[in-house]
Amino acid sequence: MQNIKNTETEVQILNIGIEEQKIMSLKRFIFLSIISFGLYPIWWIFEAWRFFMQKDELDIMPAMRTILAYFFIYSLFNKIQTYAERQGYSQKNSSLMMCIGFILSSLLSSLPDPYWLISVFNFVFLIPAFQALNYAKLNSQGLHTVQMKKFSLPQKFLIAFGIIFWILILMALFILETPQ
Repeated sequence: MQNIKNTETEVQILNIGIEEQKIMSLKRFIFLSIISFGLYPIWWIFEAWRFFMQKDELDIMPAMRTILAYFFIYSLFNKIQTYAERQGYSQKNSSLMMCIGFILSSLLSSLPDPYWLISVFNFVFLIPAFQALNYAKLNSQGLHTVQMKKFSLPQKFLIAFGIIFWILILMALFILETPQ
């Protein structure tokens, strides 16, 4: 019994530098990704790197790893998969395939109207990593997690701006005539 208490105390001490982790549903992640034209996944990548920086006490800059995501996304997928497997996650995700899919779909933003809209769905390649990280956080001993039941204030602003931009983009694409 003493060993169990000591182990719990050690885990709590190890996780003392980690902020409270907010767990979002997959539906909410998908919605925010689409409404933000694919910008919300950038925030998720930043938060994932920040979590690993705190958890593993890494000397990294999450913002730079997010800005240079094409170069670091593969290692993020690997870190998430390894961490999730340690917490009992049994699904195997191919970091390479997710990486290739994410980068290629992101590059589709340079396509002409309206085909560039396909790039909004680059978040699809983040879903396996998103689910694995949520699973790992929820099953980590001593990690404080909170299920997000409502949208936060910044997320509400993101939704409001996203709706406005989607309306403007759709009007520009389908209502306004292009010069011949």
